[in-house]
Amino acid sequence: MLRYLTAGESHGEALVAILEGLPAGLLISEDYINFHLERRQKGYGRGARMQIEKDTVRILSGVRKGLTTGSPLSFLIENKDWENWKDKETPVLSVPRPGHADFSGIIKYGLKDIRDVLERASARETAARTAIGAVCQKLLSDFNIKFYSHVRRIGPVEISTPIDEIINNYEKIEQSEVRTLEKEDECKKAIDSALKDKDSLGGIIEVIITGCPPGLGSYVHWDRKLDANIAKSIISVQSVKAIEFGDGFSLSSKRGSETHDEIFYNKEKGFFRKTNRAGGIEGGMTNGEPVIFRACIKPIPTLLKPLKSVDIFSKEAKESFKERSDICAVPSAAVICENVAAFEICREFLISFGSDSLEKIKFRFNNQKKLYTDEK
Repeated sequence: MLRYLTAGESHGEALVAILEGLPAGLLISEDYINFHLERRQKGYGRGARMQIEKDTVRILSGVRKGLTTGSPLSFLIENKDWENWKDKETPVLSVPRPGHADFSGIIKYGLKDIRDVLERASARETAARTAIGAVCQKLLSDFNIKFYSHVRRIGPVEISTPIDEIINNYEKIEQSEVRTLEKEDECKKAIDSALKDKDSLGGIIEVIITGCPPGLGSYVHWDRKLDANIAKSIISVQSVKAIEFGDGFSLSSKRGSETHDEIFYNKEKGFFRKTNRAGGIEGGMTNGEPVIFRACIKPIPTLLKPLKSVDIFSKEAKESFKERSDICAVPSAAVICENVAAFEICREFLISFGSDSLEKIKFRFNNQKKLYTDEK
């Protein structure tokens, strides 16, 4: 079973992670993982921290001569800002920020300083999860499973680019500072306006996954449904407040005849749908169509113009504290969610096709493909 753990704090010495359950024989390099880490750090509206950090991974185990060995993969991402913080005297923080883990965390663990909460609760942890997802994407790419992430909304600016255009022009999205094909200037102006007002902006991201064979996930138990597991992982990403698959909430106002994706077959395509309102998942399993989901990213709660709060110990009304932060991290969140979803897809893929070696997986994958296509 593919699984992982991460450890580390925002201003600690490093982030570390262990990914267990990879097959032997996967070609993986630090450069490939670093490419995805760099994608995570880009985006208009990011804060000063991204000017300090240049995330790079150091693989510690599980790879020999460029190939995975089947043993746990472990790696480390150093925090460059550690040098600025290791000897720094930091005051005790006792005024929680609305929207953060500060209040509940300090109550839950009986801590005396909010910094003990915020250091681990920080979205800095997603650098490790992005690296894990990058490894998963590398494995899935050998089976032509591809991931695309982009922005559907930043603040008041909505982007309605069709899915086909997203896929066909993905290089342009990768080069965009707001991960869109259109309305880039409008998005930037909205971010600039929030900065001027000492505020922050959220938005909506979309992830598209093509090439998934039918049957990833399962209907037999609640905790094996793929959409449920993707939803859990995506909601666990800092600042994500909601997720929908396919046409999502809009289906609630439609009839069944307008909702479900009819099934067709021809020799060229095999089984296929003319619509994809389900977002590629039915009954907790992939159905062969692209997996599509959107996630709502709330505005970052650390503001240059602090919100009202209360000192946990004195109970006095105070303003929450200010700390270096992003104005808008929606483009970055798209990359993070893409890689978090890659882990879930990869885990189900290995459950379906085995996890001992890449060679064995390819044999099983090609045999099953004959069941739903005319390949011999």
